[in-house]
Amino acid sequence: MKRFLQKFAPHRSTVNLGWLNKHLHDPCLWNWNRKSISKAFAVGLFCAFLPIPFQMVAAAALAVAFSANILLSITLVWVTNPITMGPIFYFAYKLGCIVLDTRIDPNFAFSWDYLQEAITSGLPALLIGSLIVASIGAIVGYSSIQWLYRHRVGKRIKRWKSQRFDV
Repeated sequence: MKRFLQKFAPHRSTVNLGWLNKHLHDPCLWNWNRKSISKAFAVGLFCAFLPIPFQMVAAAALAVAFSANILLSITLVWVTNPITMGPIFYFAYKLGCIVLDTRIDPNFAFSWDYLQEAITSGLPALLIGSLIVASIGAIVGYSSIQWLYRHRVGKRIKRWKSQRFDV
């Protein structure tokens, strides 16, 4: 998998983003190792669950700040695509309502007045719920990649020892 991703990833010397180039020459942003991939999962999943516009820009900025793999961070934002965005943010809204102890409005009406009222009354619940889901997603993503790498290394060591001492 790592070789496949490296094959299609652009080299950092070919990326030209003008004034951002000085920030993009950190080798950690382009490495495919345990540290940069696990940080990328944390950054990408955190930004994916935030109800903000330009999630990919936020993921790229956080990837630069935390020295995470920038390509993977930007790609993971697409966990919340147009198909999954509704259920994920509705779950975050319901979680926020539970945390803030507010009631969920069952009287949905597709009108401009209802939308304005719902945004002002439901925005705090959505933001709190999204921050909770984003934090949990980042922690689970980071921990899962760390565990997966350690598990694979342990299996490799066992296989190496069994091959070495079978002779």
